[in-house]
Amino acid sequence: MSSITANLQAVRERIESAARAAGRPAQSVRLVAVSKTFASAAVREAEQAGQRDFGENYVTEGVDKIDELRSLGLTWHYIGPIQSNKTRSIAGYFDWVHSLDRAKIAARLSEARRPGQAELQVCIQVNVSGEATKSGVAPGDLATLATQVAMLPRLKLRGLMAIPEPTPDEKLQRARFAQLHELRERLNREGFSMDTLSMGMSADLEAAIAEGATMVRVGTAIFGERRS
Repeated sequence: MSSITANLQAVRERIESAARAAGRPAQSVRLVAVSKTFASAAVREAEQAGQRDFGENYVTEGVDKIDELRSLGLTWHYIGPIQSNKTRSIAGYFDWVHSLDRAKIAARLSEARRPGQAELQVCIQVNVSGEATKSGVAPGDLATLATQVAMLPRLKLRGLMAIPEPTPDEKLQRARFAQLHELRERLNREGFSMDTLSMGMSADLEAAIAEGATMVRVGTAIFGERRS
């Protein structure tokens, strides 16, 4: 058994245990394996172990892998900051975007998505911890942005994403994730129909699942320490 296969098994067991503790089926949590900085060979190993969803933070690196591994029929998630000059590549190659936080970027993604492609599945990134250096829309501006995104063609607004500040304090972890959950529920009460909460990574996926995560984005616990 390769280390990636063993690591994937361990992460799936963590997800199953956390879901069980939250009274949820393990299948309600989708695992996105974050393969940034790791070569296509690592993705192939994970695919052979049954992994289908992969996340990338860097556009050029991600596009190269998607091209190389196209025959595998994987689902690709873009989870990094979005620069205006990269929107065409993101819209053309990825299936999901988790890190949308500006109306201008949403419009560019909509324009760049080809009519023959399936709708680009998008999540709005919310800065739940209020960090000045972190991407994400402020909670107070979320409803306006969500309204703008929902009106755009070729985009499907699926939910919200957050990357709270790293902390070993499980109570604080859960508070941040609970905030994102409540923001989604509030928007749904106002007429939206979002089913996705992309939250939780290697160090805090249990807290995220306890608060309703439907996607967890795990890199280090699967592939090891990130390569420079």
